Amino acid sequence: MATAGEDSAAELLLRAAALVPLERYALAALLLASAFLYRFLELHVLGDLLRGLRGGRVALTYHPDSQVYHRVAAKCRSLHGRYLATPWLASPHLQTLFLGIWGRPPSVTYRRQLYTVRDGGTIALDWLLASDSEAADGSSCDGTISSDDSTPIVVVVPGLTSDSTAAYVKHLVFSMASNGWNVVVGNHRGLGGISITSDCFYNGGWTEDIREVVNYLHQKYPEAPLFTVGTSLGANILVKYLGEEGGSTPVAGAASICSPWDLLVTSRFISRKLVQRCYDKALAIGLKGYAKLHQPVLSRLANWEAITSSRSTREFDHHATCVVAKYETVDTFYRKCSCANYIGNVSVPLLCISALDDPLCTREAIPWDECRANKNIVLATTPNGGHLGFFQGLTAGRLWWVEPVSEFFSALHDSPCMHRQKTQEHGLQSPLESSIDKGPYVNRMEDGMVAAVTNEDTNIHESLDKHKQIVSEMEGSDGRVNVQQNGITSVSQDESHSAVKNTSGTEDNEPSAQGPVGSQEQREELSTDKIRDAIAPVKKSINQLIRSQGRSVWWLAYIAVVTSWPLLGTLGFFLYRKKFRNSSPAKRLLRG
Repeated sequence: MATAGEDSAAELLLRAAALVPLERYALAALLLASAFLYRFLELHVLGDLLRGLRGGRVALTYHPDSQVYHRVAAKCRSLHGRYLATPWLASPHLQTLFLGIWGRPPSVTYRRQLYTVRDGGTIALDWLLASDSEAADGSSCDGTISSDDSTPIVVVVPGLTSDSTAAYVKHLVFSMASNGWNVVVGNHRGLGGISITSDCFYNGGWTEDIREVVNYLHQKYPEAPLFTVGTSLGANILVKYLGEEGGSTPVAGAASICSPWDLLVTSRFISRKLVQRCYDKALAIGLKGYAKLHQPVLSRLANWEAITSSRSTREFDHHATCVVAKYETVDTFYRKCSCANYIGNVSVPLLCISALDDPLCTREAIPWDECRANKNIVLATTPNGGHLGFFQGLTAGRLWWVEPVSEFFSALHDSPCMHRQKTQEHGLQSPLESSIDKGPYVNRMEDGMVAAVTNEDTNIHESLDKHKQIVSEMEGSDGRVNVQQNGITSVSQDESHSAVKNTSGTEDNEPSAQGPVGSQEQREELSTDKIRDAIAPVKKSINQLIRSQGRSVWWLAYIAVVTSWPLLGTLGFFLYRKKFRNSSPAKRLLRG
């Protein structure tokens, strides 16, 4: 009977379920799917509605005594407002995908300049001048910049496998050029339709290209302030470069957009969840496409089959980046190339913008404390925005982060906080040279002296030549040496018993000491004067090195002490040998 009752209950339940229309089931399935997608895509439409469609407030992190904030960032209206994403793109994934697929970029026509770096590599510099935007309105434009033009120049560093044709790059370039600034996009090697012409490839820590481009632009247009903007991986490269250079960079101001900050943390983040692993695979496909463009060069430097079989960015870096750039392991590469390690040494006013829901560059890697400790950095974070998306408006025609960058640069250009390069010249540096070690190189002169190679080498050589000239004038044809000091003229050993003539302003002649003791004293005084005159130009050179090179001169001092100590000891021994023999203790010692 119990079994029959249970069966009847089940039958009744099935009959009741059959009475429900199919439309209700479809609606329930749709609700469940919507809840899953809302969670999976990290939508925030309901949150925006609850906030009255006002968007999330921009949070600023800075040092309390930061003049960059009080005099520059405080004047940026967009940094003190809110960001509301486009309603139909209210998801970090939708924003990131929409930017990569479409992006709605403005129409931009570049002027290309090919620049060859010192190792033979070729970089495409794509220019959009302020006059180009004016020419679009009907005015004439010659498309050139004079060497004395003071119009600010903005250098853009794109992200991974991106170039000047990327949608977000065009949004930034068009906005800055419309505001009267000249903009140049420094494409990475092998991108922008340019072939690889050397064995060097760019990577997340390769700062030599941006260093050489910035120095080239500063030398060619010395009157134009230089500003730089780095996006995504380009932001990591830019901040690392600024930290390496410190105050020696000619960059007046900079902006970092959606930087990964810590490459190791970011690498582990994109391999953690399903949706992040999709991004990882997409990035790996883009890297392999970049490798195929330059297969003849890359296949010669690394294992081509292993590169093409890479299924993630970490595998690609293992088979390609670490081999070409000569890193021991992938983790070593990530640790050494993370810009978070260089933030403390940034001396340039820097605006950093990151979205807390960035699906690629996790908020876990943001160096909050390091940014707060540096008075030159202002960190702006928004609750939403995706990776480089930040679309706003119903039509998603604008990127929000472009506006604060423009406001920050404009306010910085009109303020005393704009960075000025140190007085010492900063020549173009070879990409193979160390970008961190600023110690001077050492040259060995023909006469055996050691001097640092600096921009004051001319003064050092002039001092040495002057010293040689003085010595040659002191030595006559008969072997006499005349030493003048403080107006007193002394004669050589052949005339040690003659009078010493005082030329300091009086004409009184006093007889000099006669005999062996007088001659010995004169010889000692003569030798002392010679040593003093010989040391004078070296001392002057060392003082010049101290002013120009700082702590690195201690290495030269160490070398000077080690190499000159035997010479000084030998010289002292010969000077005081006779005096020691004539002393009573020495005589007693010899008699004993």
